[in-house]
Amino acid sequence: MRTCRATAVGKLTVVLATLTLVVAGCGGGPSPRAWAASVCSALAPWRSEISRLTSSTDQQMTAQTTPAQAKENLVRLFEGAEQASETARRKVEEAGVPETEHGEEISAGFRSTLAKMRDAYGRAGDAIDGLDTGEPTEFYDGVRAAVEALNKEYDASGLDTSRLNSEELKRAFDEVPECH
Repeated sequence: MRTCRATAVGKLTVVLATLTLVVAGCGGGPSPRAWAASVCSALAPWRSEISRLTSSTDQQMTAQTTPAQAKENLVRLFEGAEQASETARRKVEEAGVPETEHGEEISAGFRSTLAKMRDAYGRAGDAIDGLDTGEPTEFYDGVRAAVEALNKEYDASGLDTSRLNSEELKRAFDEVPECH
Protein backbone atom coordinates (compact mmCIF):
# COMPACT_ATOMS: atom_id res chain seq x y z
CA MET A 1 0.00 0.00 0.00
CA ARG A 2 2.81 2.37 0.87
CA THR A 3 4.43 1.79 -2.52
CA CYS A 4 1.17 2.50 -4.34
CA ARG A 5 0.69 5.75 -2.43
CA ALA A 6 4.28 6.81 -3.07
CA THR A 7 3.89 5.97 -6.75
CA ALA A 8 0.60 7.87 -6.99
CA VAL A 9 2.11 10.89 -5.21
CA GLY A 10 5.15 10.72 -7.48
CA LYS A 11 2.95 10.61 -10.59
CA LEU A 12 0.83 13.49 -9.30
CA THR A 13 3.98 15.52 -8.71
CA VAL A 14 5.15 14.84 -12.27
CA VAL A 15 1.73 15.79 -13.68
CA LEU A 16 1.63 19.02 -11.66
CA ALA A 17 5.17 19.90 -12.69
CA THR A 18 4.30 19.23 -16.33
CA LEU A 19 1.17 21.38 -16.10
CA THR A 20 3.19 24.17 -14.53
CA LEU A 21 5.67 24.03 -17.41
CA VAL A 22 2.90 23.96 -20.00
CA VAL A 23 1.11 26.93 -18.44
CA ALA A 24 4.39 28.84 -18.15
CA GLY A 25 5.18 27.95 -21.76
CA CYS A 26 1.83 29.30 -22.93
CA GLY A 27 2.85 32.81 -22.08
CA GLY A 28 2.70 33.80 -18.50
CA GLY A 29 4.69 36.96 -19.16
CA PRO A 30 3.62 40.22 -17.62
CA SER A 31 0.75 42.16 -19.10
CA PRO A 32 1.69 45.10 -21.31
CA ARG A 33 0.78 47.51 -18.49
CA ALA A 34 2.84 45.63 -15.90
CA TRP A 35 5.79 45.36 -18.28
CA ALA A 36 5.64 49.04 -19.23
CA ALA A 37 5.52 49.99 -15.54
CA SER A 38 8.56 47.80 -14.82
CA VAL A 39 10.50 49.16 -17.78
CA CYS A 40 9.72 52.77 -16.92
CA SER A 41 10.66 52.12 -13.30
CA ALA A 42 13.98 50.74 -14.54
CA LEU A 43 14.62 53.59 -16.96
CA ALA A 44 13.65 56.55 -14.74
CA PRO A 45 16.68 56.35 -12.43
CA TRP A 46 18.90 55.56 -15.43
CA ARG A 47 17.72 58.69 -17.26
CA SER A 48 18.28 60.81 -14.14
CA GLU A 49 21.77 59.40 -13.66
CA ILE A 50 22.69 59.85 -17.33
CA SER A 51 21.39 63.43 -17.22
CA ARG A 52 23.40 64.15 -14.09
CA LEU A 53 26.51 62.56 -15.56
CA THR A 54 26.10 64.43 -18.85
CA SER A 55 25.86 67.71 -16.97
CA SER A 56 28.93 66.81 -14.93
CA THR A 57 30.83 65.85 -18.07
CA ASP A 58 29.95 69.19 -19.66
CA GLN A 59 31.22 70.96 -16.54
CA GLN A 60 34.43 68.93 -16.61
CA MET A 61 35.02 69.84 -20.23
CA THR A 62 34.87 73.57 -19.42
CA ALA A 63 36.29 73.57 -15.88
CA GLN A 64 39.71 74.95 -15.14
CA THR A 65 41.19 71.71 -13.86
CA THR A 66 44.40 69.96 -14.61
CA PRO A 67 44.29 67.23 -17.23
CA ALA A 68 44.96 64.65 -14.50
CA GLN A 69 41.96 65.89 -12.46
CA ALA A 70 39.76 66.01 -15.54
CA LYS A 71 40.85 62.51 -16.51
CA GLU A 72 40.05 61.10 -13.08
CA ASN A 73 36.65 62.82 -12.98
CA LEU A 74 35.68 61.85 -16.52
CA VAL A 75 36.69 58.22 -16.08
CA ARG A 76 34.61 58.08 -12.89
CA LEU A 77 31.65 59.71 -14.68
CA PHE A 78 31.75 57.27 -17.59
CA GLU A 79 32.10 54.32 -15.23
CA GLY A 80 28.98 55.59 -13.47
CA ALA A 81 27.11 55.82 -16.77
CA GLU A 82 28.27 52.33 -17.69
CA GLN A 83 27.06 50.94 -14.35
CA ALA A 84 23.75 52.81 -14.55
CA SER A 85 23.16 51.42 -18.05
CA GLU A 86 23.88 47.88 -16.91
CA THR A 87 21.56 48.25 -13.92
CA ALA A 88 18.76 49.47 -16.21
CA ARG A 89 19.45 46.64 -18.69
CA ARG A 90 19.33 44.06 -15.92
CA LYS A 91 16.05 45.48 -14.56
CA VAL A 92 14.49 45.40 -18.03
CA GLU A 93 15.62 41.80 -18.34
CA GLU A 94 14.06 41.04 -14.94
CA ALA A 95 10.80 42.60 -16.17
CA GLY A 96 10.46 39.58 -18.45
CA VAL A 97 8.77 39.43 -21.82
CA PRO A 98 5.51 41.29 -22.24
CA GLU A 99 2.49 39.23 -23.16
CA THR A 100 1.95 40.92 -26.51
CA GLU A 101 2.70 40.44 -30.17
CA HIS A 102 6.48 40.61 -30.75
CA GLY A 103 6.99 40.70 -26.96
CA GLU A 104 10.28 38.80 -27.08
CA GLU A 105 11.63 40.98 -29.88
CA ILE A 106 10.59 44.17 -28.08
CA SER A 107 12.13 43.09 -24.79
CA ALA A 108 15.32 42.00 -26.55
CA GLY A 109 15.47 45.36 -28.35
CA PHE A 110 15.32 47.30 -25.09
CA ARG A 111 18.00 45.10 -23.52
CA SER A 112 20.22 45.32 -26.58
CA THR A 113 19.96 49.10 -26.73
CA LEU A 114 20.91 49.44 -23.07
CA ALA A 115 23.81 47.00 -23.53
CA LYS A 116 25.10 49.02 -26.49
CA MET A 117 24.89 52.22 -24.44
CA ARG A 118 26.64 50.52 -21.52
CA ASP A 119 29.42 49.37 -23.83
CA ALA A 120 29.74 52.82 -25.44
CA TYR A 121 30.20 54.44 -22.03
CA GLY A 122 32.73 51.77 -21.12
CA ARG A 123 34.73 52.38 -24.30
CA ALA A 124 34.67 56.15 -23.75
CA GLY A 125 35.90 55.70 -20.19
CA ASP A 126 38.64 53.33 -21.35
CA ALA A 127 39.69 55.74 -24.11
CA ILE A 128 39.98 58.63 -21.68
CA ASP A 129 41.71 56.45 -19.11
CA GLY A 130 44.32 55.62 -21.75
CA LEU A 131 45.10 59.26 -22.53
CA ASP A 132 48.38 60.84 -21.46
CA THR A 133 47.84 63.95 -19.35
CA GLY A 134 51.32 65.37 -19.94
CA GLU A 135 50.27 67.61 -22.83
CA PRO A 136 46.95 69.38 -22.07
CA THR A 137 46.05 70.18 -25.68
CA GLU A 138 46.54 66.59 -26.81
CA PHE A 139 44.69 65.31 -23.76
CA TYR A 140 41.63 67.50 -24.36
CA ASP A 141 41.68 66.66 -28.08
CA GLY A 142 41.61 62.99 -27.05
CA VAL A 143 38.73 63.65 -24.67
CA ARG A 144 36.78 65.39 -27.43
CA ALA A 145 37.42 62.47 -29.78
CA ALA A 146 36.26 59.98 -27.11
CA VAL A 147 33.10 61.99 -26.44
CA GLU A 148 32.38 62.33 -30.18
CA ALA A 149 32.78 58.56 -30.60
CA LEU A 150 30.48 58.03 -27.63
CA ASN A 151 27.86 60.32 -29.13
CA LYS A 152 27.99 58.48 -32.47
CA GLU A 153 27.67 55.09 -30.75
CA TYR A 154 24.91 56.41 -28.53
CA ASP A 155 22.96 57.71 -31.52
CA ALA A 156 23.45 54.45 -33.42
CA SER A 157 22.30 52.34 -30.48
CA GLY A 158 18.75 53.70 -30.44
CA LEU A 159 15.92 51.20 -30.40
CA ASP A 160 14.27 50.85 -33.80
CA THR A 161 10.59 50.50 -33.00
CA SER A 162 9.38 50.81 -36.59
CA ARG A 163 8.76 47.06 -36.85
CA LEU A 164 7.58 46.62 -33.29
CA ASN A 165 4.26 48.38 -33.33
CA SER A 166 2.32 47.01 -30.40
CA GLU A 167 -0.76 49.08 -29.77
CA GLU A 168 -1.10 47.42 -26.38
CA LEU A 169 2.39 48.52 -25.34
CA LYS A 170 2.00 52.02 -26.77
CA ARG A 171 -1.19 52.44 -24.77
CA ALA A 172 0.45 50.95 -21.67
CA PHE A 173 3.43 53.32 -21.90
CA ASP A 174 1.02 56.23 -22.30
CA GLU A 175 -1.18 55.18 -19.38
CA VAL A 176 0.95 53.82 -16.56
CA PRO A 177 2.01 56.46 -14.01
CA GLU A 178 5.58 55.12 -13.84
CA CYS A 179 6.15 56.40 -17.38
CA HIS A 180 5.24 60.00 -16.60
